[in-house]
Amino acid sequence: MKTAPFALALAASLSAQVSYERIRDAAEKEPQSWLTHSGAYNGQRYSTLDQINASNVKRLTVAWVHQSGATEPTQASPIVADGVMYTTEPPNVVKALDAKTGTLIWTYRRTIPDDLRLCCARVNRGVAILGDMIYYTSIDAYAIALDAKTGRVRWETKMEDHKLGYSATAAPLAVKDKVVVGMAGGEYGVRGFIDAYEARTGKRAWRFWTIPTAGEPGVETWAGDSYKTGSGTTWTTGSYDPGSNLVIWGTGNPGPDWNGDVRKGDNLYSDSFVAIDADTGKLKWHFQFTPHDTHDWDATQVPVIVDANFRGAKRKMVVTANRNAFYYVLDRENGKFLQGKAYAKQTWAKGLDDAGRPILMPNTEPTVEGNLLYPSLGGGTNWFSPSWSPKEGLMYVPVREEGAYYYKGEAIFKPGALFNGGGQRSIPGEEPYGAIRALVTDTGAQKWEFRMKSTATAGILSTAGDLVISGTGQGDVIALHAATGELLWKFKGGSTVIAAPITYMLDGKQYIGLAVGRALFTFTLPD
Repeated sequence: MKTAPFALALAASLSAQVSYERIRDAAEKEPQSWLTHSGAYNGQRYSTLDQINASNVKRLTVAWVHQSGATEPTQASPIVADGVMYTTEPPNVVKALDAKTGTLIWTYRRTIPDDLRLCCARVNRGVAILGDMIYYTSIDAYAIALDAKTGRVRWETKMEDHKLGYSATAAPLAVKDKVVVGMAGGEYGVRGFIDAYEARTGKRAWRFWTIPTAGEPGVETWAGDSYKTGSGTTWTTGSYDPGSNLVIWGTGNPGPDWNGDVRKGDNLYSDSFVAIDADTGKLKWHFQFTPHDTHDWDATQVPVIVDANFRGAKRKMVVTANRNAFYYVLDRENGKFLQGKAYAKQTWAKGLDDAGRPILMPNTEPTVEGNLLYPSLGGGTNWFSPSWSPKEGLMYVPVREEGAYYYKGEAIFKPGALFNGGGQRSIPGEEPYGAIRALVTDTGAQKWEFRMKSTATAGILSTAGDLVISGTGQGDVIALHAATGELLWKFKGGSTVIAAPITYMLDGKQYIGLAVGRALFTFTLPD
């Protein structure tokens, strides 16, 4: 951990207590801040700020840039509170920056073991804030609290053993007096969970196992004792509904990924949204998008909580574009399926039945020879954050159009070893592409599309200024018109964008922040 003396003075003057009530009310009362991973508990990644808007966005200029110095690209979405920006950099670095100038305030750097078991690079996607502490989960599977002013460790709690394949990459979610976290490691046959820790002490308050064990409801959906290596990891950030006190979180693929012969059944609660009481960790409802998944279509997309019209009447809903290429509308009070529609090319299901269960096409399972299917394991979308605009009534989704040959292989579990049971290969000669698609909230009908040269890799921000902000695989930061998808502004950042944008306001000026490759850019209007 490193803190400059002048930075300590700056932190003391800028940093303040961030209460649960501030976070709860942020969407309506504090648009100048960005207090959670998605900007607010609802996961909408929408801001009412409109100083930067469709009429002036072409005048945007770089305010400041912070270079990470890391070897891997940044995937984190920062948070901003009381003039300080907090972010993470791979593999295990947390930083506090002056949000107006980019001046470094402090750095926390964790030493990581050299025997990590990782499927998908050394990444981290951000932090949470509550009170006077910053929370993050380390790649070696620790939950950690840092002093918001100094970066010094206040507590750290081991979640699980990294030698068995457990890791952690997601930004936590601070709810009331607890910090809720997910975990990674789905390709190692671990057993998935969602944890809540007491924010002040780091003591575990509850754990919800995403894979039930013997004697628990849902274990009957796993043949034999296959539940013991069921995966169902929770490697992105969930959402929270204060009205119902429910934490809604997405779960990952069952293990092994591509060989379902050794785990016959629906395999609950993999590839699901689970709604959990925030105080007790008890399951209130679940919805499984892809029963008995054999294509690695995690449901770890951020759940988007909306109150909007459904068939002419106001309804409390949670909406999502799933990795399996279908868009879903669920009743968030009970998880009931309301509507579903394909939003990207898919060749595995005829559609969804009245309960939202996929109606499978024949001959879509992975084979030893390889079976061609859409979408690829990257999905119609992936973990990249969507956005929902209450002003437009549209869900903005980063889309991937790509197929693959799916292969089934041997699946023998060995603790700490990869447990895939197959894999995929690209289609020779295919040129995958991406898009940002605007979907009508209650039907999933496509209103517009902005097509990109490569598959989407970045999250999305929408604003009351009629803007949709995102990035591309070619390293461009882009601004689209929220109603039409028209390209209004483009900035060449020079490296693939794998993060999600944020916006905030300081001293009367609105800023937009987004990591591009290994650099964190902020933009604003010139004086």
